[in-house]
Amino acid sequence: MSLLDTRVPAVLLRTDPNPFHHGTLGAVRSLGRAGVEVHVVADAAGGPVHRSRYVRRMHPPPLPGASAHDILAVLRRVAADVASPAVLIPMDDASAIAVSRLRDTLAPSYLLPALPGALAERVADKGELASVCAAADVPHPVTLVPDGPAQAADAVRRLGVPVVAKWSRPWLLPAGGGLRSTLLVRSPEQARELYLRTAEAGSALLLQACLPPGPDRDWFFHGYADGTGAVRAGGPGRKQLAWPRGAGLTAVGRWTPNPELRVLAERLIGALGYRGVFDLDFRRCGTTGRYHLLDFNPRPGAQFRLFADRAGLDVVRAQHLDLTGRPLPDGAPLHGRSFVVENYAPLTALRPAPDGRELAWHAADDPAPGRAMWSLWGRHVAGRLRERLLPAAPARTASASPPAPRAASPSLPGLPSLPSLSDNEKASKR
Repeated sequence: MSLLDTRVPAVLLRTDPNPFHHGTLGAVRSLGRAGVEVHVVADAAGGPVHRSRYVRRMHPPPLPGASAHDILAVLRRVAADVASPAVLIPMDDASAIAVSRLRDTLAPSYLLPALPGALAERVADKGELASVCAAADVPHPVTLVPDGPAQAADAVRRLGVPVVAKWSRPWLLPAGGGLRSTLLVRSPEQARELYLRTAEAGSALLLQACLPPGPDRDWFFHGYADGTGAVRAGGPGRKQLAWPRGAGLTAVGRWTPNPELRVLAERLIGALGYRGVFDLDFRRCGTTGRYHLLDFNPRPGAQFRLFADRAGLDVVRAQHLDLTGRPLPDGAPLHGRSFVVENYAPLTALRPAPDGRELAWHAADDPAPGRAMWSLWGRHVAGRLRERLLPAAPARTASASPPAPRAASPSLPGLPSLPSLSDNEKASKR
């Protein structure tokens, strides 16, 4: 018998059109295996997620350029098609911010944590995060906010190269503009030029002291803050392999006990009065040994299934249990368990895992998404290779037909179209 209330469906919302978002598939499988009816609102046409046996129905996402009113209209349309109320789980920052703003309006069709509407946006804002950390006594890298191109160049001189440049509200970045949410700046001139694109980016430019990557430096903490504020499910994990290497998403992660990290996470959540699922990214300073918070994501992290304990509890199931008034079981942690994203770490996925392992895409009880991923990934990689080789290709003759223009991927304002391999996640992301 399922611990979850299977009478209450779940709706997963993702406005990011990236078909390689394995966290969405993880949430589908976690809830579906527990007997919950799962609906997905996402642009997943041709992607792996809709192939899962645990998806009850895919729903069209908001159209490009959608406003908060448009998102609300989509969610109301979905609510009319599913049993009410449903547990609503945003799967990206933009969705989490929109849902938190609409929380009171979405009730009673949806069950949501009691999170103040402005808090999700505050913690996701990279500029606000420094003050959030200072108030909670959580270390954060030195961050400067220039108010002009000359000040941006001076900030690089003060901090020393390389400097991490971030846009404070990455969900506002325009699609197809070539702006990355995070990148390394290696000269004052580069910082000056980047600042001149502030209006295009839609939010302030931050310049942050770089904490160099290295062995045992990159960590993350996932959890669920229940109605009382207690942190349940989840735990601390160590990033063993990133894509791109040293500064990207978690390709291989391991559940690793870290009491110091837990204290920092619980202190931060308590100080904020945060409720719901959260994903924190930390980097340990090689000089001081202190853990600095780099990112606060007010939604499930893509590798949240790493932290499925002996009772089968993870942060997504914790949210469903808590919001439907059911007790959360106390399961023992499975330290040493690993999580591998096969398309980024194929060799690791083939190695033995004596302490247990979960793959992002392949599952014996749900094989279709894994097969679809490899087919789509092959086309993606081939396309990237063609783009890199085209400049070196012989010039076409005058009679040759020009190539057909490529259609842009649809996205909401500030949400980039399908990124390149080296830009698949923010540089500080898991």
